[in-house]
Amino acid sequence: MITSEERAGHRSALTVGAWELWKRPEHWIAYTGLSVATMLALTGVFAASIAITSSQVLLCFLLAGLAIAHTEATRRIERQRRSMSVTPHINMTSVWVLPGAILLPPQLTALLVTVIYLHLGYRSWAGLRTVNPHRTVANATSMTLTAFAAWAAVQIVGADTASVTSICAASLAFFLMNAVFTGTGLYFAAPKKATVQTLLGSWDDNILEASTVCIGALVLAVLPHQPVLVLLVFLPLYLLQRSVLIKQLEQLATTDQKTQLLNATTWQQGAVREVSRAERENGQFGALMIDLDHFKSINDTYGHLAGDDVLKGVAALVKAETRAQDLAGRFGGEEFVVLLTSSSKQESVAVAERIRQRISEMVIKTQDNEGNAVVIEQRTASVGVATFPLDGRTIDEVMASADASVYAAKRNGRNRVVSSPDLASVAEVALEAVAA
Repeated sequence: MITSEERAGHRSALTVGAWELWKRPEHWIAYTGLSVATMLALTGVFAASIAITSSQVLLCFLLAGLAIAHTEATRRIERQRRSMSVTPHINMTSVWVLPGAILLPPQLTALLVTVIYLHLGYRSWAGLRTVNPHRTVANATSMTLTAFAAWAAVQIVGADTASVTSICAASLAFFLMNAVFTGTGLYFAAPKKATVQTLLGSWDDNILEASTVCIGALVLAVLPHQPVLVLLVFLPLYLLQRSVLIKQLEQLATTDQKTQLLNATTWQQGAVREVSRAERENGQFGALMIDLDHFKSINDTYGHLAGDDVLKGVAALVKAETRAQDLAGRFGGEEFVVLLTSSSKQESVAVAERIRQRISEMVIKTQDNEGNAVVIEQRTASVGVATFPLDGRTIDEVMASADASVYAAKRNGRNRVVSSPDLASVAEVALEAVAA
């Protein structure tokens, strides 16, 4: 059942002045417009100068049919993957576009990309769901220009299209230029929030894109000689997408979505394993509890979105100041926890002091609830430090010591690091906290 509000929304989408496109940043609109104009101009030049054959037209529509069939077979998986993506989404179209970029004249490659993305857009419109067509146009334009770059690489190499040299050159150009066009568009969409990961994706994202390009290269090698064998890539593609979805679900279950640190449950599980390891090896580790001072005032003054930006900034800082083997997590609210493997109390205090100092120097550029730019700085944190086995024989005992140290830090003026004393003293502080 389509509501009257949905019908009104789709009617307004037909009015040029009401397009969501005009709400995008001006630089993104200019970049996208220039990209579209460049793509159309190049397509026109190619159409006027390069002849096409009926067999090439048939190949174009064969690739389009394979791409559509693949999209339909994996539609539910892709929908779930896209809904959970926090970095640039890898949609697997490279598997079909790369062979077209090399085996077809560029103007037919542009047609291939158009058909593929029209189908993707149609699937988004199916059932009259909300969609922003300008995103589909921008993505299709970037993919077309990427395909043109791969074609140009083969022309520069000058080898036969089926040769290893041509396939490798085309694959490398395709991968690199796709990253360039996509990253540039994402930068102009949100320059203030741009980071290497948001523009280029994570290491896993790039491995996935490289995998799709490699599969596309295999399709390119097989298609001219044994086109039926191309059907064999469907099952590996399906399993690849399904495995990526499973990994995303695992990350969703173990990661705090606001800060991308471990959530409380996963951190606790990792900490329990670390206790077992330390007991077996007669080792030690440090635990930090970090509590942001007067965090509520940020939410009250600037709004919760600004507060979220502060939490993200602190999380990135904590991650940068700890090692890969350490466990950094968010306990909830404005509290963060860190387990420092194989660290003494002195070493743990040094790390805690460094984090406290970095937080005090942190500058967060964000917006308030009215959309006004604001700068949040000179924030402080109270940090409690405890170690295993000196301050406890279980993770709960260690964290109780660290929590009592945080209370002592706040009671003594905040913006300081307090290391847990012996267990008896910690118990006294804890009793004082309960009495208060």
